Parts: sequence; structure tokens; C-alpha cells
Amino acid sequence: MSGLAESITVGELERDPYPIYARLRREEPVAWVPAVGMWLATRWDEALRVASEPESFAADMPGSPIDRSFGSPTILTCDGPTHRDLRAGVDPTLRPREVDGYIEELIGPIAAERLEAIAARGEAELMSEYLEPVSVLGLGALLGLGDLGDDTLRRWFAGLAEGAVNFAGDPERQALCDAACAEIDERLEPRLRRLSAEPDDSLLSHMLHGGRPAGDPRPVESVMPTLKVILLGGMQEPGHGAGTTLYALLSHPDQLDLVLADPEEMIGPAIEEGMRWIAPIGTQGRRATRAIELGGAELEPGAPVAAVIASANRDEARFEEPNRFDVGRDRGRTATFGFGRHFCSGHAFARRLEAIALHVLLKGCEGLRLDPDHEVPFSGWEFRAPRALRARWG
Repeated sequence: MSGLAESITVGELERDPYPIYARLRREEPVAWVPAVGMWLATRWDEALRVASEPESFAADMPGSPIDRSFGSPTILTCDGPTHRDLRAGVDPTLRPREVDGYIEELIGPIAAERLEAIAARGEAELMSEYLEPVSVLGLGALLGLGDLGDDTLRRWFAGLAEGAVNFAGDPERQALCDAACAEIDERLEPRLRRLSAEPDDSLLSHMLHGGRPAGDPRPVESVMPTLKVILLGGMQEPGHGAGTTLYALLSHPDQLDLVLADPEEMIGPAIEEGMRWIAPIGTQGRRATRAIELGGAELEPGAPVAAVIASANRDEARFEEPNRFDVGRDRGRTATFGFGRHFCSGHAFARRLEAIALHVLLKGCEGLRLDPDHEVPFSGWEFRAPRALRARWG
């Protein structure tokens, strides 16, 4: 174990993981980091291998923060028939062609309503007042939770996140997650049981009935852990990806000009580049199924290892000047939505939600710019985004 890996703290990763990842890629691309209790695979090739070889790196990680917090199995932490069954309840509604058929009607009115609430003021904190609400309300409507307000959904996300990244087993963080999980169980289990008997067109209903014989829904208990994963990874992460992209554009005026000159054509590439530059979700966790060599490191059977997506997206061997934000980059494939059989089911939904939210905002707020009186604080390494994004326009 290198001195660098041994000295890394969770606090340093939370503040800014990218300089740490750059050093690990150069010095020890697969490193055991005691602070998080995992091997971190930071280069593209090793990350791709970890996330794409289920025979060598299994998705189930006994004792992982996600399983400990949400229950097991989840769609993230299983392989084989169980994983295929859970995805059969989610994937059909989220396929790109399906998303294209409903996304504008679903997200457009939400974005317009949120913009109307702030437009006349000429300034706002865009994460909490626009991007996060559009994100959580959009997925909430798709799930069939449109009656829940954005405050409730954002609060659930925050609580779930405390448990999902609690590698150190901090009891205070776990208590926040446990409270959110208990509230979710109390509020949503009766709804799931009703949908089990009386299905509708919501994603929540499809999670119970999709891919199953008529009259034989999945047990509510088997769906709830994956629902919590979706409430975590799907609710705010599109908003966070959009927030990072917007920050990048507003802090790179030349890149913003390229997007404003042709938003229909350029918002998509800007989003792809924004989520490469700062990945909203940082890792895919796995368990070594056998003794295996990876990037010069010898892993024992059962060793926990993370494919560090955020680092792979800045691998110097794959991306020219990877620390530079460039909407015209010829990027090829990125790691943003993961690899292999666990490639994110919601990738099309997230991309289209972000595009609509940013298009509505840029069109409705002429002269949009960062507020010079406020810094833009970022935090997180597993989930990274601006904590606040104060802007002015007009």
C-alpha cells in the first residue's frame, strides 16, 4: 500500500477527489484505500474490467452501505437471474424510444412552472429552486408519486445518500438514512400493495408487474430496496448533472456562447461533457470472486473494489486534456452511466430531463450568469454536485 493511498481521508475525497485520482492513476492505479475500505480502480481499463466482468467481479457486496441501508437485493447489488428480473420491471419504461415518446410532455410543464416562479426576480439559487425540483418532480411523476412535493423527495434523497456513502459506519449518518427509509416504507408500502392488486401505467406499477405473468406480481418486499436505489440515484442526480453542466458553461463563457448559438444541437454535447468533467455518480462497487491481479495489485477473494467512474472519465490515456471542459470534444464513450450489465437503466431519461431543464432555463433567462458575490461550493465523491448555484440574469 502506498503512502498516498494510506493517507487519503474521506474528507479530502469529499472536498475534491480529482487531484487524488490523478495521482493514483499515475502512481498506483489500483490502490487499497483504508478510509473507504475498498480498492479503488482509477484508470479507464481497470475500471472497465471491474464493472464488465461479472465472473471476476460480482455486484453483490455483503455489508456494503447500500445493502446495509436499503435491504437486499437491490438492482445495483445483484447479478444473474435476480438482476435480470429486477431490470425487467424497470427497463421497458426507460428505453430511449419510450422516453422520447413521453419526456417532453412530462418534464416541459414542470420546468416551465419552476422557471415562472423565479424568472421575474432576476436571480435565484438554481440548485434548490429550479434544477433539483425539476429533477425530483420529473421522476416522481414517472414513478406515480406526483402527489408528493419536491421538499419531501429532496429530503428523502438527502437521507438515503447519508447511508449509501457511509463506508465508515458513522452512526449519526446511518440514523439519518434509517429515518428516511422508515418514512419511505411507511408512505409507499401501502401504495405498492394497492398497485400489486390494481396496476396502472406508472413506473412504480411496472416495477411490480413488468416481465411477470398476469396476476403474479413481484413481492412488495423484493421491490422496495430497488425503489430506494431509484429514489437515490434517479431523483436528484439528473438535477446534479444539469447543475454541474450549467456551472461549467457559466464559468466558461466561450463554451456558453457555442451552446447559445445553437441550443438544439449543442445542449446534448454540453451535458455529455459536463457529466464527463464531473461525474454525478462516482463509482460502481464490486466484489472480487477469486484471487485476481488487477493493474499490478493482487486482490484476494471477496475483496471489495470500486470502478471509479469519475476518475476513468479523466484518464489521460483516453481523453486529451481531460481536466478541460470542452463541449466540442470528440469524446467517444464515457463512463458516466457505468459499464456492462449494470449500465444505468435511466440514462436516456436523465439525459433528456437535463436537456429540457437547461433549454427552458437558458431560453427564459437571457443574460444568465454566475452571481459574483457567491462562490459555487462542490461536495461529494460518490455523489458530486454544486451544493448551491447562485445566478443572475436580465
